[in-house]
Amino acid sequence: MSKINIIETRVRGFIADIQHPKQKKKININDVELQLRRLMDDYFDMDGYSLFCQAIERLEDDGVLTPIQNNQYNGRNPALPLYYWVNIKVQESKWDRLEMMKLSDLFDFTYYENHPEWQTEHEWNRIHNVYNFLKTSEEREIVSLEERSLELFGHEKFLLDSDQFPEGRSFLTRIGVSEEQLKIVNLGEPFVFWLKQGKEIKDVQRVLIVENLSFFHTSIQLLENNQLDYEPELIIYGEGTKIERSFSFFFRMFPPKNYLFYYAGDLDAAGYGIVIRLLEKYPDCCIQPALKIYRKMLECHQQKNDQKSGQTQNEKYRDAFFQWFTEDEQKQLMQLWQENKRIPQEVLTIETWRRWM
Repeated sequence: MSKINIIETRVRGFIADIQHPKQKKKININDVELQLRRLMDDYFDMDGYSLFCQAIERLEDDGVLTPIQNNQYNGRNPALPLYYWVNIKVQESKWDRLEMMKLSDLFDFTYYENHPEWQTEHEWNRIHNVYNFLKTSEEREIVSLEERSLELFGHEKFLLDSDQFPEGRSFLTRIGVSEEQLKIVNLGEPFVFWLKQGKEIKDVQRVLIVENLSFFHTSIQLLENNQLDYEPELIIYGEGTKIERSFSFFFRMFPPKNYLFYYAGDLDAAGYGIVIRLLEKYPDCCIQPALKIYRKMLECHQQKNDQKSGQTQNEKYRDAFFQWFTEDEQKQLMQLWQENKRIPQEVLTIETWRRWM
């Protein structure tokens, strides 16, 4: 799917969710773009605003949106009117009511009656496939999301909410069916790890997760020289945000026990987000920022550089991360934030580590 189609599909989805069958609604175009930016990590990299403008123009041409001409604009270039009317789009029901009644023992079709634009042949075929599955679900085994997605919808990525299929997860919401009902399990992605020499899997108690590949290899060298903070038995290469998808794989590989997880990443907006989201998603695990390592990074502040283009400056993650540090350290971190600077994990090398030995 082309970039413009990805953005247009998402924007049309936003508009369809608020479209009213009896009256037009007023929207702030900046609010729509903000939703888009939050959903797309590569929005800035793909010059998302230009594609967003093209999508809005297409919606105007289709009569879905009408700009409100009051000399108020969104403050961007090219400029768009700040407010738009979302027009009423009345469509005749396309599905056979008798067929809908046959499936009403499992599905509530109220949403489709209020949003007839979703009464398409593709949507009906998907509903019918899910209906047939649910009728025999007691006899079925639990499989991966990708396997069930291929079986029911003809593509293994349909339910992944990917750029190629942004409507997949929304489909389940529309029909009110959960992954549990489809007997789906989300399998954790495998990750790269290093077990300390002489240790076995059953010996693991302390785990260090590092965000970047360079420091992963540096950590291995430090670990084998007994110079690494926290003395972990295991080091995991987090691979940026991938650890948020792969962390659950740990519990399929290692025996159940109370582990101590330490996370070390870049001192930047993205790094703060990763560790705080892990804390939020796995509240029963003992996960904490690797403060000893972060403090070494702060001492290398002279190697700070600019924040990566397009990083979302989420103050919620920032504040939750900063609270782990002392007052003086928080001032240093806040100064980095205000200067739009970051300290990459790569400042920690074998050579710089010697300063603390």
